[in-house]
Amino acid sequence: MSLDQLSKDLIKLANSINNGKDSKEFLKKSGNKLKNKTLNIAKSRVNEDTGNYIKSIKRGKVYNFDGNLSVRTYSGAPHAHLIEYGHIKKDRSGREHGFQKGSHVFTSAQKEFEDEFYNDTQNFIDELIMKNGFK
Repeated sequence: MSLDQLSKDLIKLANSINNGKDSKEFLKKSGNKLKNKTLNIAKSRVNEDTGNYIKSIKRGKVYNFDGNLSVRTYSGAPHAHLIEYGHIKKDRSGREHGFQKGSHVFTSAQKEFEDEFYNDTQNFIDELIMKNGFK
């Protein structure tokens, strides 16, 4: 294989990683894993009676962020930021009754998922290289 052919193959591989269907599918699967990890942490840390907070945790679509493909996990609940970061407890008259500490569900899930995502990414790149003829 000539050096010119190798460079063309590497460019082809780079284009398939950035814009290809394989990359989007990989990010969707990784987003689902992060969502499931977030749900497990939320169920163990949050005492939510109605369950609307748990139901509102979702995986977003794969999108382009600063030239890179990205995916996020989020909560659509209007009170999610209060559960995540904490808040001052007040009664109806406005008197304060202490501070409710945050559960930090999303930040904990992110930290726990980093190593797993790194390993999954390495495996994905290895499979992509093997699939495109590099050995």
